[in-house]
Parts: sequence; structure tokens; C-alpha cells
Amino acid sequence: MKNSEIRALSLEELRQKLAGEKEAFQKMTFAHAISPIENPMKIKETRKLIARLQTEIRAKELAK
Repeated sequence: MKNSEIRALSLEELRQKLAGEKEAFQKMTFAHAISPIENPMKIKETRKLIARLQTEIRAKELAK
């Protein structure tokens, strides 16, 4: 997901997306701990996406 796509989302949509990504990240790391997943770079990408979402949520909250 690109930054421009993230900026276009509303605050509520960002929060929903963040919750979904956090859940996916948790499942991914747990699965990777048990047996290596096919693409471990996906964990890094998900972690960075979570950080981007949190940053944009914070920016929108401060803009209010």
C-alpha cells in the first residue's frame, strides 16, 4: 500500500486497516516461529505498513 493510498483513507478506515494489519502481523510471526514461512520479507513489509498507518493516524489526529 502506497503512502498516497494511505493518505486518502479516513481516520476510521485507517484504524480498521491498522487493526487488521496488526492481527495479520501477529499470525505471521507466530507461524514463522513454528516453521519458516515462504517469504520472510513479508513480515518486514507488514511491520513497516503498520508504522505508516500509525504515523498517518497520528498526523490526522493532530490536524483536528
